[in-house]
Amino acid sequence: MRLTFLGTCAGCEPMPDRHHTAFALEHDSDVYFVDAGETCSYTAHLAGIDLLATRAIFITHPHIDHVGGLANLLWTIGKLGGRVDPLALAQASPLVDVLISDHQVFEGAVELLGGTGFHHPHYDLQVQRPADGEVYASGEFRVTALHNEHMGTPEPGALWQSFSYLVEAGDRRVLFSGDFRHVSELDSLLDGVDLVLVETGHHRVEDICEHLAPRDLPGVGFIHHGRAILADADAELTKARAILGKRVFFASDGMQLDLATVVGSA
Repeated sequence: MRLTFLGTCAGCEPMPDRHHTAFALEHDSDVYFVDAGETCSYTAHLAGIDLLATRAIFITHPHIDHVGGLANLLWTIGKLGGRVDPLALAQASPLVDVLISDHQVFEGAVELLGGTGFHHPHYDLQVQRPADGEVYASGEFRVTALHNEHMGTPEPGALWQSFSYLVEAGDRRVLFSGDFRHVSELDSLLDGVDLVLVETGHHRVEDICEHLAPRDLPGVGFIHHGRAILADADAELTKARAILGKRVFFASDGMQLDLATVVGSA
């Protein structure tokens, strides 16, 4: 499984060389997006990722720094699909699942596309709300969702809005925290994880590292960077490595890594 970090910045004002949160996972010949911050399709396409191989888009929660590029991602897939022979595209069964907790946000993205004359996207969209448990399975690629309290506890009868995602492909496991209230919300998903990707937009690096230190985690990566990392990444990385050693890294836009390499270097 290969990961490409398309955006690594939290929801602050525009920052040099960083865009809002999104990353792509490539497994076998399929592509999966986790979150869809601004410019994610632009960065993915220029990185050589085959957007026509997109099978699912997993949105952790509907804040703008996680969905701001969703409409453009859907548009770009359709634009590229228009260049492909229709018969060949049909044989590829182009169905894209979109998991997002707020369907009004999704419908807004689709409405925006309609305003551009985007009526024939050359693929089918299937939208669903995530809930605790397995939310996606295709062969050996599986995704499990677990709610967190980043957007608060819903009123009785209402649905959770914010989720963390555990991705499993064969014997590899990657956990993305999404945004959360406290890092302990990840505890039930950490067993056997090869790589945990953790946001620091709302938390201190040293607090997260100290919580994760007792775990035997081969790799810990930070994404969705907050003010401290954006201001002085070297100083913050020094703090993190004082606790977790070289198994911790800070993701940057455009960074690519093979999960087997991360596990092998632990």
